[in-house]
Amino acid sequence: MIKVIVGYKLKRGADIQPILLKLRSYAVTYSGFVGAENLLSEQDSSIVAMVSTWGKVEDWRLWETSKARREIFREAEALLVEEPRVTVYRIMPTVRWV
Repeated sequence: MIKVIVGYKLKRGADIQPILLKLRSYAVTYSGFVGAENLLSEQDSSIVAMVSTWGKVEDWRLWETSKARREIFREAEALLVEEPRVTVYRIMPTVRWV
């Protein structure tokens, strides 16, 4: 499994919630999508992150390059100060941690 964190830096007063809801509602139709949650920075309310879980990196890549995701991101551009930051993490088992 993998986790994908997409960080957004919003313009003042921007409401990105409708975009995040749309992203999730489309992502759920893609194979390998497990779930997602949205995070709002306690230090800076203009920083928002969507953390999604995918079965494997190939599942994420299909979603990442999909027409639906590109179109939704295009809608978000007017709300953002900069390009979203995308980071993909592989989940590490903790059985061997001491």
